[in-house]
Amino acid sequence: MRLTSDVVAALASRQAGVVTTAQLRTAGADDVWIGRQVASGRWRRLHRGVLLTYSGPITWRSRAWAGVLYAGPGAALSHEAAAMRHEFIASPPRQVDLTIPARRRVMPSPGLTIHLRAPGPRAAGRPLTTVRGDTVVDLVASAACADDAVGWVCAASRAGVSRAEILDAADVRGRFRNSGLLREIVAEVTVGIESPLERRYHRDVERRHRLPPARLQVREVVRGLWIRADAVYDEYGLRAELDGNVGHPGGRTDDDTWRDNAVMLATGDRTLRYRWRHVAVTPCETAAQVAAALRRGGWPGTPRPCSPTCATRSLAL
Repeated sequence: MRLTSDVVAALASRQAGVVTTAQLRTAGADDVWIGRQVASGRWRRLHRGVLLTYSGPITWRSRAWAGVLYAGPGAALSHEAAAMRHEFIASPPRQVDLTIPARRRVMPSPGLTIHLRAPGPRAAGRPLTTVRGDTVVDLVASAACADDAVGWVCAASRAGVSRAEILDAADVRGRFRNSGLLREIVAEVTVGIESPLERRYHRDVERRHRLPPARLQVREVVRGLWIRADAVYDEYGLRAELDGNVGHPGGRTDDDTWRDNAVMLATGDRTLRYRWRHVAVTPCETAAQVAAALRRGGWPGTPRPCSPTCATRSLAL
């Protein structure tokens, strides 16, 4: 046995404290010595042939490295694991998603989800991680619903992923689940939509009822402070603020009230506030209210009812 603690420490430090038995054998360890480290409690087995060289809580980065090392040649973090690495999300996912070349097979292991791709994932970094555009395509293709898909594209956009990166990845992938939806979402994010709720407002409240389009995500200084408005109807002195946090108790905060008052004093604009239920469940009633407010501001138009029972019919008469 010619393996020294310095050699082990150097190897583990490059892999977030994780090593493989194959790496240890190559460095000079034998199975008896490896078994002794585990039996002593100093090391832990995470997957077959993959060991954690420190005690205490395991970090997300160690989990990620362990998954890539276990999955072997050509394996890369993907889906939500890649989203974590690319900072689309702030909280580590419970499972570590990995994509491997379709020609390979990997035995299941707790905490890992294995995906196959031919010829293999486009990946970079340490540990190997699918490139940002491919990560967005993976997430949208596996999204449970359209709102989830919108959320992923918006998260990627906030993290700095460009429209070109996403569309290039979609072109390379070819046909995949939600491919048409992805292109639609990318176009909408490009014009300023930053959340699933904003997309629904733009589509189901404005477009469906033929209301004038608002300017989205307007940033401006009001009474010395920078504020951001979700939707501004400049010509008609109206703003719409969208609160997508379903669990926010009370609906509005002291800061919201202050901002509405400050905007009214500085610009004369009135502010309407809507939450998820107003836009997703009762879009017709919301459209009727917005239309009425627009008319008070001088809008000469007429909303278009989307059905015989649409709430905007009373304004269209």
